[in-house]
This record gives sequence, structure tokens and C-alpha cells, in this order.
Amino acid sequence: MTALDGFDLTIKQGQVLALLGRNGAGKTTATRLLLGLATPDEGLARVFGNDPRRRASRQRMGAMLQTGRVPETLKVKEHIALFASYYPKPMTVAAVVRAAGLEGLEDRLFGKLSGGQKQRVLFALALCGQPDLLLLDEPTAGLDVESRRALWTHIRGFVAGGGTVLLTTHYLEEADALVSRIAVVDRGRLVAEGTPAEIKRSIGMKRISCSTSLSRERLMELEGVISAAGEWRQMVLGVTDGDRAARALLAADPELSNLEIQGAALEDAFLAMTESVQ
Repeated sequence: MTALDGFDLTIKQGQVLALLGRNGAGKTTATRLLLGLATPDEGLARVFGNDPRRRASRQRMGAMLQTGRVPETLKVKEHIALFASYYPKPMTVAAVVRAAGLEGLEDRLFGKLSGGQKQRVLFALALCGQPDLLLLDEPTAGLDVESRRALWTHIRGFVAGGGTVLLTTHYLEEADALVSRIAVVDRGRLVAEGTPAEIKRSIGMKRISCSTSLSRERLMELEGVISAAGEWRQMVLGVTDGDRAARALLAADPELSNLEIQGAALEDAFLAMTESVQ
């Protein structure tokens, strides 16, 4: 089975690039290639122009993997000091603590931390070697909204300092909020690449939200409507032409209210792109 097929992707310095795809699309394979944990059967994987398996390449990277585990019985500062010792020019423990927002947690055992605090520690460990490139694999999986947004702040701080990030995530709003560019991979192939705005515009779809008495079946019969979802009168429609669909809605339902037309969401574009190649 081919995990990646004709896959060609470049991450530019100072970018946050999100690699999006369904489970099994090839995201993990791409990340493993960049980390030097796998070797391509054909083609090349290069980091800073070099083989990612070389020590010089690895020392310029930090990784926060979804499968990452650390001992629960060490203190936060002990974990950071241990990871920092692996690198020739590491950040100080105090600098890592500040960069990951761990002030006040230095003497806490890892096993006694909350889920959000543990994720910040794993993020901190990825920073220890002062990397130029961070590979973040589902860094906010399972976190509540507050913890997720707190980690976003620290990721932005890393990029503001000149760092580069490759992010894989299933939270599309996370990609929309954080990244400079998005690459969509499906069945091992790169099917789209661009800024979040470019990705959303590429499918030529708008969203209409409204309160209507029309059934979903009746809404789907209206001109330009390609999807309809919602419940109890509150509906969200995917349409090819927002103005034309709005006129059709008003003509079909005199009681229509709360009408709002928006651009397509990243979720709409992602589903359209990946479903189209099934």
C-alpha cells in the first residue's frame, strides 16, 4: 500500500503550515519522514536541505507527537532539564517555562497535572533545543476550549520569534485560526494547498444561516442549494450563489428570518475536497 504518492510539499521559514486529511490520508507518514523516523521508497525528504536522519537536522527540530509519553513521577522542571541535556545549545529551564506558560508548575509532578497542563509540558519539551522547526501532531487533542486557546498563544509566540511549524490537526477551526498555509492530503496525494482564505474560496460555496419553516427536503429543491443541515427551524445551507439562494428562500418562505450569508467555512472546503476524490 502506498502511503504517499507524488507528494511534494515545501514549508517556508516563519510559516505555520497545517497538514489536513482524514485518518489514514498520509499525515503521520509525512511527519515521520521529516523526523527521520521513516525513509521514502522513492523521492527525497529534506529538512533545511539535509537528510532528516542526520544529527545536525534533528538538532534543529522539535516534535510534539500524539503518541508521546513521559514518566509521571518526574517534576516539570526535571523533565525540561532532562530534555535540554540532549541538545548542544539548549534553552534554559526558566526560558522554556516562560515560553510554554508553565510558571508556578515547575515543582509539580507530571502525573498530577491537568490535561491542558500536560500538553503544555509536552510543548515545552519540544522547545528545549531551541528548534527552528516544530512538528506538532494533534497538539490540542482532547483539550477544552480555554486550554486549546492558551496553547495557541504559545505556538504564536514561537512563530513570532522566527520559528516554523508543521501542524497536523482534526480541529479545522484551529487550522483556520493559527496557520499561514494549509495543505490538504487525501489517500497519500496532495489535493490542495493555499492560505485558509484561498482554500475556502476554491470551492465556490457560500453559507446561509436562517430560521425557516421549510423542511430540509424542500430547501434542497431550491436553486443553488447543495447542502442543508440543522434542526428545529434553524438551518445552515451550502449554496453556490448566496444572493440567488437568498431570493429563492424569501420567495418560498415569507416567514423567513435571521438570514445571514457568509463565506464557506474551512470544514466545507475540506469535506468538498476530500469527498471529491473518494
